[in-house]
Amino acid sequence: MKTNIGIDQDKLPNIGQILNLLLADETMLYLTTRDYHWNVTGNEFLSLHQQFEAQYGQVAKWIDEIAERARAIGVGAHGSLAEIARTIRSSAFAGTGMPASQMVAALVALHEDLVIRLRADSEACSVSYGDSGSADFLTGLMEWHEKTAWLLRAQIEDDSAETG
Repeated sequence: MKTNIGIDQDKLPNIGQILNLLLADETMLYLTTRDYHWNVTGNEFLSLHQQFEAQYGQVAKWIDEIAERARAIGVGAHGSLAEIARTIRSSAFAGTGMPASQMVAALVALHEDLVIRLRADSEACSVSYGDSGSADFLTGLMEWHEKTAWLLRAQIEDDSAETG
């Protein structure tokens, strides 16, 4: 049965593509954050271990929401490892042996990359595809990534950069 939610049928595959690429990117972020949670060491071990756990837990919830959004508009969610691996648009180094500050910097970069993509994807959903629901959903996710990047960035910023 075709989905009848007020979006042109010919535009649904484009929105589905946006959501499924995002699903792959968020899965990459989830796996990277989980890897860093397992492998973080150093003076900040406990706080970063707990912070990374909270973050990958939140990313897991977003992943579920993205998949449900894809299903709700009738395009389906690409959940197989092969599909996800084929469509991931970002990467990060493995956490084993990586200094904690580099882990944090890598996560900042992943979150900021997602912010940039989400900003463009939200606009495309709204302007090009007439899907204000997906645009609003993507904007909310973008705002979470902006805040998460800021919180991580604050842990590794040079204090003198703020005052200069």
